[in-house]
Amino acid sequence: MLKRLLIIACLLLPALAGAQQVRYITDELSVTMRTGQSTQHSIKRMLQSGTAVDVMENDRDTGYSHVRTRDGTEGWVLTRYLMSEPAARERIAAQADRLAALDEENRQLKQELAALTQERDTVTGARGQLEDENARLSQELASIKRAAADVLSIDAENQQLKGRVASLERELLTLQEQNTALSDRTARDWFMVGAGVVLLGILIGLIIPKIRWRRKQRWDVL
Repeated sequence: MLKRLLIIACLLLPALAGAQQVRYITDELSVTMRTGQSTQHSIKRMLQSGTAVDVMENDRDTGYSHVRTRDGTEGWVLTRYLMSEPAARERIAAQADRLAALDEENRQLKQELAALTQERDTVTGARGQLEDENARLSQELASIKRAAADVLSIDAENQQLKGRVASLERELLTLQEQNTALSDRTARDWFMVGAGVVLLGILIGLIIPKIRWRRKQRWDVL
């Protein structure tokens, strides 16, 4: 069992050694990429500090690593010039870019906050105006209700007055009819009195001459 595990480990070591890892050129100004694992090999290109490369193989004996750039160029560089993180100036530049982005985001957030604050103040002012308008309308409504109550009271009083006026009109009409009847009766009575006076005058006119004639005869007899 142990031999089997050792065999599997031995088989996996080359594969693990050949696995690609991302490394970064050290903070030197530039590093030579050569065609082989010694200074005797020709320089293939110069890699600037911060250049990202894929490590395909490490040779601990020679101190070189087989790398490939992002554009596909392959070569050998000294392993001690490879770092697991970008160069300091690259990190500083990245942090500067991130800080600039954060500053821009902060500026936009401040603008949004100012706009929201202004909108809130506007809404608060509008709310105050609406509350004042609501209070004024409530007062007007209360006044209208009181006026409506007064109108109903006046209308009821008018109805009562109309009833009294109608009653007085009927009473006046009755009095007028009675007065007319009384006037007709008085005129008739005066007519009867006048006729009686005339008749009495006629009778007196007829009686008096007879009385005078009888008196004359009587005097003649004496």
